[in-house]
Amino acid sequence: AGFGQGNDEREQTVNQLLTEMDGFEGNNGVVVLAATNRADILDQALVRPGRFDRQIQVDPPDVEGRTAILKVHAKDKSLAPSVDLTAVARQTPGMSGADLANLLNEGAIIAARSNKAEVEQDDISNALERIQIGLEKKDAVMSDKKKKLVAYHEAGHAILGALMNDFDVVTKISIVPRGPAGGVTIFMPSEERLNSGLYSKEFLENRMCVALGGRLAEEIINGRDNVTTGASNDFQQCTQVAQAMVTQLGMSDAVGQRIIGQSQQGGGPFMGRDFMGGGAPPVSQTLRKLVDSEVKRIVDAQYTRGMALLKGNMYLLDELANKLIEQEKVNGQELMKMINEAAGQGKLVMPDQKVAMAAFAGERQDSS
Repeated sequence: AGFGQGNDEREQTVNQLLTEMDGFEGNNGVVVLAATNRADILDQALVRPGRFDRQIQVDPPDVEGRTAILKVHAKDKSLAPSVDLTAVARQTPGMSGADLANLLNEGAIIAARSNKAEVEQDDISNALERIQIGLEKKDAVMSDKKKKLVAYHEAGHAILGALMNDFDVVTKISIVPRGPAGGVTIFMPSEERLNSGLYSKEFLENRMCVALGGRLAEEIINGRDNVTTGASNDFQQCTQVAQAMVTQLGMSDAVGQRIIGQSQQGGGPFMGRDFMGGGAPPVSQTLRKLVDSEVKRIVDAQYTRGMALLKGNMYLLDELANKLIEQEKVNGQELMKMINEAAGQGKLVMPDQKVAMAAFAGERQDSS
């Protein structure tokens, strides 16, 4: 796509719209409304003054908006008195109205399969996990060795995430296979961070450290020669964050505050724009090597940091892993209770090497 002046379906649609909007007779009684989630590829002839010149960005609803939307979609469903729609709204940042309607529908289906007369809070929570991660494999058979491995892997993620000052709150840890994942640690994103789209350097570093937590725990328990492929997705996430910090976000002193390897105009969604001069400027081999070394330095620093934190909190790592092996699922409140008890006994090592108390407050103030 993007080469020449092809007469494809997209251009035919644009031409038809322009024909309908530029009639020979004036008609002040017609207002044309249109919606798209790809405003970046709209033809300039459509959005010039006099045509679609008023553009309104509709953001996903905030927590109050989601609560109101959930109440609307809950009217035709039998909810148990214990269901707290405000709590559900807090757990679903970034979801649209259609997403929330689908969530309640999935919760109702799960309740019906269990022959329940009412939809309970657990049904909605299970529906949320099913939508975000995948179907739970309740009948999956796991050996004791694999169960221990997955338990320590997820415990590594959860403990590092819970100990970080500027990170999302841990809401649930599970070693029950769900979708493509053998286990999962669920974090609740900060509403303020999602709405603003602003992430601090500390948050990005914490995200890499937490992503490496699973592999670090495997190394501590089984040794470096007996690690598994379970952390491949974690490495992908970690590498993407480090590369973005170096090449796009100006968070590397060696590379400096500049964009490398991408068009400074944001790049086009069509391949042809890169070939016609709209792509990224060429990058020298020296600069490529510098970028690679900086990415490795950033990842290695978080690896070392995470290893020191987990080794310093082996008591907590063992306790959480054993609890996961025993009951398969641990929620955020239980994890924070364990951290508080460890802090009270003087066994907790924080990132700043000081013993501190942790408090679970649904959404951390200051918080995959």
